[in-house]
Amino acid sequence: MNRSLMRRTLLGSAAMVALLGAAACGDGESTATTPQDSPGTSASASAASAQFNDADVMFAQMMIPHHEQAVEMAELAATRVKNPELKELAAGIKAAQAPEITTMTGWLTAWGKPTEVPGGHQEHGADVMPGMVSDKDMAALKAASGSEFDSMFARLMIAHHNGAIQMARTAQSDGSNQDVKKLAVTIEQTQDAEVQTLQKFLG
Repeated sequence: MNRSLMRRTLLGSAAMVALLGAAACGDGESTATTPQDSPGTSASASAASAQFNDADVMFAQMMIPHHEQAVEMAELAATRVKNPELKELAAGIKAAQAPEITTMTGWLTAWGKPTEVPGGHQEHGADVMPGMVSDKDMAALKAASGSEFDSMFARLMIAHHNGAIQMARTAQSDGSNQDVKKLAVTIEQTQDAEVQTLQKFLG
């Protein structure tokens, strides 16, 4: 009788241990899936340790002032452009490129690299940063208004975009950082589409 009671007691204890073990496993699976619900946390943490090369650094350092000039031109268009469609396009350029400046600045900071090209980007010339508007043309754009402004803005922005597209393609072929490559693809596709629209305002 004592043996039978002892056996039932042991079996009951084993069952309880099994149930507790299963519950523990369930808790572990729930915890493991938590990071997947917050991809932004892991993405920001991986940025600093992501692989990068000189082409990635150069792309960010050059594209930041390139974007800044496009934003400046778009801000001029907000008050000077005549065509409503062109005004909307200029607003879209600013909305897209301003956050990209912040993104690229963050990369350079995470990599421990200067956010500006040492010595200034002017020394690298149009071959390295193509499409940049000269001081003379920028002054002429600021002095223009109405239809004249629309035509000049479209012409200068097309050249500016084509320069950015060229830089983006170089980053895709020579860079190693996957985030840089993704942004380069986005820049190429977005600005190529905008060039097609801007063509309508020439003349």
